[in-house]
Amino acid sequence: MSEAKPPEEEIIVDQEWDEEDGGPVKTFLEHLEDLRWTLIKCMSAVIISMVVCFSMMDNIISILTAPLRDAEELRLSSKQQVGLFFEGVRLGNVSVNAIGERYGIEPEATKAIQSIQLKPVLIGTNRVISLETSTEHPLNSLEHRLKNYKPVDGFLVAFQLMLYGGLVIAAPFVIFFVGQFVLPALKIHEKKFLYQTTGFGAGLFMLGIFFCYFIMMKIAIVALVQFSNWLGFSADEWNARDYMTFVIKFMLAMGISFQLPVVLLTMVKIGFLDALKLSQFRPYWVVINLTLCAFLTPTGDPFTLTLMAIPLQLLYELSLLIAKVWARKEESQADSEPA
Repeated sequence: MSEAKPPEEEIIVDQEWDEEDGGPVKTFLEHLEDLRWTLIKCMSAVIISMVVCFSMMDNIISILTAPLRDAEELRLSSKQQVGLFFEGVRLGNVSVNAIGERYGIEPEATKAIQSIQLKPVLIGTNRVISLETSTEHPLNSLEHRLKNYKPVDGFLVAFQLMLYGGLVIAAPFVIFFVGQFVLPALKIHEKKFLYQTTGFGAGLFMLGIFFCYFIMMKIAIVALVQFSNWLGFSADEWNARDYMTFVIKFMLAMGISFQLPVVLLTMVKIGFLDALKLSQFRPYWVVINLTLCAFLTPTGDPFTLTLMAIPLQLLYELSLLIAKVWARKEESQADSEPA
């Protein structure tokens, strides 16, 4: 007569089965309690991150205004112009070649000029204005560009930077806390797929932000300024709030749009799409791509829209290529299996 298994062994078997299919079973109230603590931890992470951003406000502003400085240098270098300053206040831009020809400065020396200063000089009993060239980049070159036109704009800009910066810094912690709540309910193969998708998506998101910050931003700013000048409007002053909104939304839009391969390849994995359907859908995607970029770009101008649409089209082609590789791999595996 066979002996019955001890209760301890039965418990261990049940726990292994639960682990395979998603972990131990909890009651509805226990799930609500876990959800409550997950929300508390997520909110705490966001608030603490906002406080950290407030303490680093100067550094954040310096980082976000760097594309404007780079765009100014790119625009002026293309026209061989530099800033004209008087006692720290920028009066405008002047042609460095014209200054060099007028005052006999060698052409090679004019290339190193970064700014021209108007300084009062006392000659005898008379005070005259002299021109002094400088090869150092003026540190206050953005003071005339970014301004707050309302007293409350300073607070709104600071709150906006705190909010978006706090969300970015807290994102890894929020994902971790949400994962602690969701992952126990998933099976092992579902967890593996989620890990791969999350890592791939995070990498693409950062790639989109870096691509926007280091390449697209300054080109878009130069194009917008030149377009305003072509229309006959001056673009020497910027509303600080509008500029910060433009930069932040532009980077976030690029980061989110770079998630396109994650969405398409996930749909391929679950069988909703395949390589043939993606190839046939390509002409329609061109139209959808341009329409989405028109809504996602902060300004909506054709130049910025095109800059954003080109990498998205390349990501679509990359997704199509990966889907074809997967299809060929599945076909080879099916052929190798015995009938």
